[in-house]
Amino acid sequence: MPSRRAVLFDVGGPIDREEAFERRIDAEILAALAAEGVSLDPVAYAELCARAVERFAPNLYEAVIWQALDGNRERCERAGRRVAGRMAEAALPLELRPGIADLIHRLHGRGVRLGLVANQPAAALERLAAAGLGACFGHFAVSGTNGFRKPDARAFLAACTALAVEPAGCIMVGDRIDNDIAPARALGMAAIRLSTGRHAGQRPRSWREVPDADVDDVAGLAAAIDRLAG
Repeated sequence: MPSRRAVLFDVGGPIDREEAFERRIDAEILAALAAEGVSLDPVAYAELCARAVERFAPNLYEAVIWQALDGNRERCERAGRRVAGRMAEAALPLELRPGIADLIHRLHGRGVRLGLVANQPAAALERLAAAGLGACFGHFAVSGTNGFRKPDARAFLAACTALAVEPAGCIMVGDRIDNDIAPARALGMAAIRLSTGRHAGQRPRSWREVPDADVDDVAGLAAAIDRLAG
């Protein structure tokens, strides 16, 4: 087993539970669809979300709008702009997963190299720094600062370069098979899925996308990291 000296974290899911974000964007999508004359009940909306997850939609929210508006480009673009504008106005809190800050501090204290690989705006770094986590990360960048969006391999390789470690020396922690586990494993990284949120039910398309560990809480995550560190 290779020695793995670095752990890379997604932000949304593993670190930030994003429950307030999910509630807000659901409300904004439903309002935007209603403005286009489409009203969805909770069951119908959940079905569209589940279908987008199953199909590995890169952007779940855009996929839901696309399905609900029958692929009408003009209406979809108008609804998408409305949702993006409303979400840009929202000052949403960082909702730290219970125990995750302690785990990150423990890993940092043990000399484990820590990085971020996340599709997040630059403001996410400000929230992490305000929570006292910024100094723990040797690679403190997200898509909003480096321009690389998962599953683009460059997002993962940028972290490797910053941490001076090869992909085989990394463990990726994420909540999505498509954006986190599959690209990490394709690069030779170990990968842990923290099953949470909308993508908890997402299934691999082949054995190459199966995570090295599937966990559902921080205690299980800590144990999996210790095991995979070698």
